[in-house]
Amino acid sequence: MNRALVRAILARTAEPRLRSAELVEAETVAAGQAALASGEYDVILLDVHLPDGSGLAIAQEVSAWPGARPPIVALTAAALPREQAAALDAGCDTFLAKPYTSSELVGAIVRLLPAPA
Repeated sequence: MNRALVRAILARTAEPRLRSAELVEAETVAAGQAALASGEYDVILLDVHLPDGSGLAIAQEVSAWPGARPPIVALTAAALPREQAAALDAGCDTFLAKPYTSSELVGAIVRLLPAPA
């Protein structure tokens, strides 16, 4: 359901840089790791709680990559300050607590994208 919400928000956004975005989805930590190993991404939208573990494991792996890495937006229903700190400590660049608004999600992504050329 959360992935469907993100898909709907991105499909309906007026933000030109996101209208043509390709969304690659992964349901589990393992699927996310496989997707990251096989492609390049501009932004990672990361659910913290996944069926097979913590999405923060992915954030930690991506943060350890040498050189440039895509920014990470943590998405979670766990909104306590310690949970936000854990996401940022794991390497997430920003944090959105569910429920978030369309404008909050789009704004977070746009802020992390490089400026248009």
